[in-house]
This record gives sequence, structure tokens and C-alpha cells, in this order.
Amino acid sequence: MKAATTAIACLAALTQPAVARDVQAGAEAFYSYCAACHGDDATGGGPMTEILNADPPDLTALAANNEGVFPSARIVFRIDGRDPTLAHGGPMPIFGDTFGDDLVPFRSEFGQPILAGRGIVDIVAWLETLQQP
Repeated sequence: MKAATTAIACLAALTQPAVARDVQAGAEAFYSYCAACHGDDATGGGPMTEILNADPPDLTALAANNEGVFPSARIVFRIDGRDPTLAHGGPMPIFGDTFGDDLVPFRSEFGQPILAGRGIVDIVAWLETLQQP
């Protein structure tokens, strides 16, 4: 049943415009869920870094490290767990369940629609505003 609901939502996403992203809500969610590792400024210097085995990346350089293209789909997939990454000896915490109740269509940098939790979409919108040249 869940797979059918997801498939229907994906098909609907193909015909709907991308949702409005709330940058302020994204900043607030980032401070609540991400800043402990990634730092308030998203450069990777959060207070938890002392106990991590790997340094969190500088999230203000995502576009610069991707030939100038902000990798929105990759970020969504890392946050919601579709593309896990190793962090402190294990995967980065997965926030798909935290933000997954309100799935919305989101257009990636390639133009294809993907479904993501509204909170994740908002965090990605905020991160995009922080990108350095």
C-alpha cells in the first residue's frame, strides 16, 4: 500500500510545479537538527566534532565542490537516508522519519521531480542561500 501511495505521489509530482520552499523554516530546522555537527554557520565546526571520527563537510562549499551546481538531490538523499554517508564511525543520522510525514514534490538540479519531506526541502533551500563562489 505504501509503495502504491508513493508511486501515485511521484506521478503527481511530474505534473505539479515545485513547492515553495521556506528558507527561514529551513534555517530553524538546521539549527535544531544539524548545527551540533555542521556548526551554526554550516562550515563544519559544530560542538560535536570533537567526538566524531570524520569532520562534517563545509556545507557552504557544496556548489563550489560540484562544478558550481548546487547538488540538491544528493543533499536530500543524504538527509533522508536514501544515500547514507559515513560520519562518526557509522552513518550520518537519518532524518527521513523526522521530516517524512509531509512529503512534497521537489525539483532537483537536473529538473526531475523527487519527493522529500517538507522540512528537508526547506533545509536544502536554506543551504542553497549559503553557497560561496
